[in-house]
Parts: sequence; C-alpha cells; structure tokens
Amino acid sequence: MLSAGQGRRLLPYTESSPKCLIELGGKTVIEWQIDALRARGFGDINVVAGYGVDQVEQLLEQRYGAGAVSIHYNPFFEVADNLASCWMVRHLMEGEFLLLNGDTVFDLPVLDRLLDAPPRPITLAIDHKPGYDSDDMKVCLDGDRLTRVGKTLPLDSVDGESIGMMRFQPEGALLFRYALEASMRKPEALQRWYLSIIDHLAHTTGQVFVHSIAGLSWGELDFPQDLEAATLKVRSWSRPATGVYA
Repeated sequence: MLSAGQGRRLLPYTESSPKCLIELGGKTVIEWQIDALRARGFGDINVVAGYGVDQVEQLLEQRYGAGAVSIHYNPFFEVADNLASCWMVRHLMEGEFLLLNGDTVFDLPVLDRLLDAPPRPITLAIDHKPGYDSDDMKVCLDGDRLTRVGKTLPLDSVDGESIGMMRFQPEGALLFRYALEASMRKPEALQRWYLSIIDHLAHTTGQVFVHSIAGLSWGELDFPQDLEAATLKVRSWSRPATGVYA
C-alpha cells in the first residue's frame, strides 16, 4: 500500500495529517483498505508511509496491534512520486502480491473480483465511465491486454481507467522489480509514477492484462469534492447486516 504522500490537493484536510488518515464513515482511508485485505485473509500487509509517518504508525498499532502491519518509511516523499515508494519495498516484490494506491477506497466485491481474475503476470483492476478527464489514469486495451496506461493518452483511444489496484503473479513481480531497478537509475525517476513502468512493460512484453470491476463501488480521493462522494459510498458498505468489517 502506497501511502507516503501528504495529498496537497486535499488541503486543508491534509494540513496536519496525511491523506491516508482522512476519516470516511467512522474509519480512516487506510483502515478501510486494511480491513478489506484482512477480511480476505491477507496477513502480510505492508504500508509505505512518509508524511505523518508517526501518526500512521500510532493509528495502526492502536487498531491492529504492534507489528501486525509493517511500515516502511519513504524519506523522499516531499520530492518524489510513488515510483520511489515502490523502490523502497522492492525486496518484498516476490511471489504473488497486490499493489494498492493509498488514496483508493473500495467495497469488498472490488477486491473479490480482482482476486477471482485469471492468474496472469500482471493484472490491473479497471473501471469504465462515459467520459474521462485529465486526472484519470486512463488505459488503452487490446481485448483484455493492456497496451498503454497514463494520464495524457488521446481520449479517442481510451478504453477505461485504472483504479489503483494491481495483482502480480511471480513472473510479473520479477518483470516489475527488474524494470523498477532500471528506472530508478535515471535522473527523472523521482518525478515518475510507478504506472510508467507498467506502461513500459505493457507495450514491450505484452504481459500486462486488465480485469474490469465495472458496476462495483470504489472511489479515489484527489480533491476536497471527492470526500463527500466517498463518505456516502463507504456508509453503504458498512451496513451492520453485511458483517464484513470489524
């Protein structure tokens, strides 16, 4: 889970605490994510934190117990994008794992659908909508194979958007780790997203696929206006009758 940034576009809500500690429906963003993962049996959960790391550590220890969630500190959070956060935990990228953006909240069926997807080297969870804006992480597809991912793709070629959740199989983990190591040797690496690597792997290896979560509930937190919509969504997920969350 990549949760190192402050989330300056969400000011004043992130003035004194990071984006991942914004509260929605009685729980913070990071708790919504961890509770979903734990509900589906994930025990080895790693969080890359930066801004407000002490606050993140304190919350997670109080909620889940000492050592239940591993925290990895990214000291470059003020000058680097999330490619550097991935690099901080590259040693953990072995076998099968999930990679989550720290500003995405999602209902459990979203996670279930990705976990039920065919086991391919790298799989992005994607959604679809009638139109896309400049901030959407857009995708281009050839069937269910990813060909491009990025914010600046021509709108007439866009087939969906990445929701910030990916699944890796061992062979995909190896591809990603090697490409990550090579990318971080370049001067521009600190200003790059990790999805730039996925874009590179998509059109050089053909080993990146997508799985649609269309019709399911999720939300990304980028701007203050996103908070109200996300709060309404999470309230519908936490109905007592579901018995899902602790």
